[in-house]
Amino acid sequence: MKKNLQSLVIALAVTLTSFGQSTDPVVLKIDNNEFNISEFNYIYTKNNKDISYKKNDLNTYMELFIDYKLKVKEAKRLGYDTIPRLVAELGQYRTQLSQPYMIDKEKNEALIVEAYDRTINEIRASHILIRVGENASPSDTLKGYNEVLALRNRIVGGEDFIAVASGKGGSQDPSVEVNGGDLGYFTALQMVYPFEDAAFKTPIGEVSMPIRTKFGYHIIKTTDKRLAKGKIQTAHIMILSNDKMSKSDNVKAEEKINEIYGLLENGDKFEDLAMKFSDDQSSKEKGGLLPEFGASTKQRMVPMFEAAAFKIENDGGYAKPILTSYGWHIIKRIKVTPIPDYKEMYRGLKLKVERDIRAQTTKKAFIETLKKEYKFSENKSILNGFDKIVDESIMQGKWKKSVPFTNDEKVLFSYADKSISLDEFATYLLETQRREKPTSVSSYIENKYEVFVTSEITRYEDSQLESKYPEFKTLMQEYQDGILIFEIMQNEIWNKASKDSAGLVNYYTEHKSDFFFPTRYNGTLYTCKNRSIAKQARKLIKEGRMSPEEIALQLNESSALNLKTKTATFNSETTPEFKKKSSKLRTLKKGKITCFKFNGGVCIMDTKDVLSPSEREFKEAKGLVTAAYQNELQVKWLGELREKSKVEIVEIILYSAKNFK
Repeated sequence: MKKNLQSLVIALAVTLTSFGQSTDPVVLKIDNNEFNISEFNYIYTKNNKDISYKKNDLNTYMELFIDYKLKVKEAKRLGYDTIPRLVAELGQYRTQLSQPYMIDKEKNEALIVEAYDRTINEIRASHILIRVGENASPSDTLKGYNEVLALRNRIVGGEDFIAVASGKGGSQDPSVEVNGGDLGYFTALQMVYPFEDAAFKTPIGEVSMPIRTKFGYHIIKTTDKRLAKGKIQTAHIMILSNDKMSKSDNVKAEEKINEIYGLLENGDKFEDLAMKFSDDQSSKEKGGLLPEFGASTKQRMVPMFEAAAFKIENDGGYAKPILTSYGWHIIKRIKVTPIPDYKEMYRGLKLKVERDIRAQTTKKAFIETLKKEYKFSENKSILNGFDKIVDESIMQGKWKKSVPFTNDEKVLFSYADKSISLDEFATYLLETQRREKPTSVSSYIENKYEVFVTSEITRYEDSQLESKYPEFKTLMQEYQDGILIFEIMQNEIWNKASKDSAGLVNYYTEHKSDFFFPTRYNGTLYTCKNRSIAKQARKLIKEGRMSPEEIALQLNESSALNLKTKTATFNSETTPEFKKKSSKLRTLKKGKITCFKFNGGVCIMDTKDVLSPSEREFKEAKGLVTAAYQNELQVKWLGELREKSKVEIVEIILYSAKNFK
């Protein structure tokens, strides 16, 4: 046995050697195309949370990988990769994906360190905003600046910040009505970078000079700085209450939240109460669960909610009802996660920083680095006298390159293997001219020259990304493949199926048994707060003298939480109340009143009729039929692609995929 094992190991070693001892051998061949194990591993590990390198799992995914490559191959054969619209779409993706590679790495690292420091520390700040559009005219920009500066002068002169922010001619941030400009505590990457940077650099108690962001001009008052508390996940039960509601409705809201809190104190489950009574539609079905908020998250809460949440001492604990601008909340603490150390956070912070506007601050340094790398040299002396050829009409977008000039073929600057002539710069000016703020022609030429140099070097660097960064090449390939597959699937499968009326009807006719309605129940479902309410409701239902609405009105006199009703046709498979804990479905009988527990309460189903499983009409099943027909067309199409392609799997490499990670 030991000898056989040794032979197997030797055989494997010999086989791997036969692939030239490559660290990235070929795992799949389709006709003349070869695909390496690195690509297979990249896609396999990316699309699977629980990675398994068992033979059966690798075989299963390889079949999907083959289908994927066959689709791309067919799309290219049909010329999809040359369609202008798709080429433009890929170009847009490339612009976005290339941004992290078009920065100064050293300065970018400094930004990551800065972001971490601003993650472990958080500040509280208030602001006043005067809105100015990103493309506002110089006069409008100056007007906005002067407005916010005047407000700052009033505050520095002794007026109260909140009074100035909330008063006439104050902040144009709509939330000032409820928060007086107070933004609560925040950390890195929760505000736009210019705002964040100014807030962290403004001493506590002082007011910054005007700061420009995409929203307009801000002045910022930093009111506190402390160590960040980490991030927290909470759940809540919310009852709507706000200034737009009537006084009586707000009183009822407070009574309702206090009644719910009483039930919680008496032992009712928080999740059940949230599902029954919370007005937050986005969280109630999840037992009130909310996204994490706090340090290193994008999610932020109003200050009062956040403060109450962090005061809860233990996981599973909950706080007394609090009132925010949204309404009343009972908050439950699920878990608090301390801030990880720098090493642990580095990768996530790096990705966030590279995608954030702060990365643009390193652009200038990056260009200087590229100039050195590509041995940039220039001969600006040949620009002397060029302002005699270019006149002021260029600032109106009307200049014409009609007058001949000297030195037009001479090299203005060079880099890598490129040489740019004065004539090419003149052509650039001609093609990019537009109406601009008047300035001297010489200043205009100088500014445009710097922009031209930057654009040329940047474009060249962009053309080198695939050769310099293998991971970028992989990412671009993935995006291109995705665009091609989507387009060919849309044309060959999805649109074809949805437009093939006869094919859909034929498929429906041949597969009617796949499109049956499950058992359905006509009747009224009563959801009761407890057994006592259920007992009273059942008695009234049996008496038959009152409608469901009248029963609800009577039993909800003491509390709006006692009973709710719904009269409808209920699907036995999709109605949550009809599912038992064992995942089995409840069976109801016509004319019977059935009681059962659900989410800590009691449900009563007054079943008027039982609709047995039945065929769906074509129009009722069309969506399901279309999806199934699309799947059938895809299976057939992929079969045809396989028949006309030679597919060869290098199994010894596939089954050793784990060794090539």
